[in-house]
Amino acid sequence: MTRYLISFDDGAMTFPEEELPEVAEASHEVVRQARDAGVWVFGGGLERQQASVVATDGTVTDGPYPETKAVLGGFSIIDVPSREGALEWAAKIAAACRCAQEVREIMPDPTV
Repeated sequence: MTRYLISFDDGAMTFPEEELPEVAEASHEVVRQARDAGVWVFGGGLERQQASVVATDGTVTDGPYPETKAVLGGFSIIDVPSREGALEWAAKIAAACRCAQEVREIMPDPTV
């Protein structure tokens, strides 16, 4: 099986605040389905603009970084047999979260 990163940009989830409980429940339901199907690895939302960059010399620079055009808002990692399967799960997540999802294949661990 292959692992895929399914993600969306911060700020992509645009819906009325009063709909948040409905969106959250729909999102949690997709996670339950993915767990039940045995494809869920991990996922979560990210705090806005709370990035730190650690350079090769160990120097730490803290964000926010306003020059960044796209900031990751949340992600899911799933383990499925095909890209088509990943796209199907991304469609479910997109519908639940009410925003488009980006799908990327994670390179295999060469030590496994």
